[in-house]
Amino acid sequence: MPDFFRTDSAARVRPGHVLLIMSMINWLAAFLTTGLNIALPVIKDEFHLGPVALGWVPLCYILGMAVIMVPFGRIADMKGRRLVFVAGIWVLFVSVVAMIFVRSYAPLIVFRSLSGLGSGMCFASATAIVALAYPKERRGFAMGIMAMMAYLGQASGPVLGGVIVGAVGWRYIFVVAAVYALVNAALDLWLLRRAEWKDGGGGPFDWQGSVVYAVALMAFLLGLSWMPTIQGLVLTVVGIVTFVAFGWWESHSRTPVFSVSLFRHNRLFLLSNLTSVISYASLWAMTYLMSLYLQLVKGLSPEIAGLVLVSGVVLQTIVAPFGGRLSDRIQPRWVVSAAMGLCAVSLVVLAFLKADSSYWMIFVGLCVLGIGYGVFSGPNQSAIMGSVGRQDVGPAGAMVGTMRVVGQALSVALVTLVLAVTVGRHELTIADNPQFLTGLRIAFIIMAALSAVSVVTSLSRGDVKRPQKPSGPTPVAET
Repeated sequence: MPDFFRTDSAARVRPGHVLLIMSMINWLAAFLTTGLNIALPVIKDEFHLGPVALGWVPLCYILGMAVIMVPFGRIADMKGRRLVFVAGIWVLFVSVVAMIFVRSYAPLIVFRSLSGLGSGMCFASATAIVALAYPKERRGFAMGIMAMMAYLGQASGPVLGGVIVGAVGWRYIFVVAAVYALVNAALDLWLLRRAEWKDGGGGPFDWQGSVVYAVALMAFLLGLSWMPTIQGLVLTVVGIVTFVAFGWWESHSRTPVFSVSLFRHNRLFLLSNLTSVISYASLWAMTYLMSLYLQLVKGLSPEIAGLVLVSGVVLQTIVAPFGGRLSDRIQPRWVVSAAMGLCAVSLVVLAFLKADSSYWMIFVGLCVLGIGYGVFSGPNQSAIMGSVGRQDVGPAGAMVGTMRVVGQALSVALVTLVLAVTVGRHELTIADNPQFLTGLRIAFIIMAALSAVSVVTSLSRGDVKRPQKPSGPTPVAET
């Protein structure tokens, strides 16, 4: 395979083909998250699982994806980004096929974790490949398309997953995923042929740093998921301390798995990633909160509640490419700041929800939030990728996915902590509605404040350097 893929073939590949192949995996990753979530009650009954064991079904996928992205971003730089991407698709394909035939809980967790590893391998190289395939003046549009595909998977997952579970059973979710992965792999080999994007980073791979990084991230994410328990607090502190040790190790390593100097000496890269993690922390758990509000307080069925929530996600999907294209003409920090300002306003509106609030208020709040959230992602990813040189696009692309996962975990931990304080740790019932509404208001106010902070970090990062226009007449390229 390393001899099959060649860097001299990359220039002959159409950027649109690259974008199609790399963005398709975004849909599959989102579908495997939201589509399977709808099947969790059925899986619970079949395997007789408690809440903690059931929680590992989505958690192990996220952990597997998160811990692998940064190390494989380095491996992709050394061995070939396309090679890592194709290998990730096949790991994903094998794991979802295996999950079709599982008959017990343990194999489900093992292969679910393996599918997370495959997705992480794809994400470790996909963003970098698209950034290299597109010129800087069109990179925002490309990142917007990739965000659109992720939002499309997020929106279609519950609907398609619900139909599949109701018609033929939850295992057929993995049948759909396996066929999709196979099509993705076939299109990759057909359209991209022998193209490879590789910079040939020298030196040995930093296995010690990779292990320290994996331990730190796993402890941190597990701790956040178990908040506000003592175990969760201890694991979170262990994760933070281990991250400090990772930073020290990488700063002294000759061939670091991730160059910490990007954070030390690159203000644009640092603040763009900080904006990313704060933004996801302020937005991701909104769906969880609103799902509980619509079903417990408003008394809607899960199906109707899902349709109400989809309205905002549909708008995210529609506006994502336009937000990315806008950032090709306007500096990303202005586009991202305006988008997160919209999110902050909508979260403030949702903080005033009551038991008798009108559906128009809910619908407007969700739609404004969807527009802001949809515009945010593409321009911010474009800023991250535009803040580094060609030699660092691999680690930067891996960091895009890592910041997203960490922000999502922070968002869930925040909401869990607020509800534990205001309602308690028991199962929610209608009798808890007054306390739940109090917790909802507090959570939305905190999330709105975080969105406002992300506006400040976005504005403070500075401008992305634009390519200079040639002074003479532009030659016409041959077709």
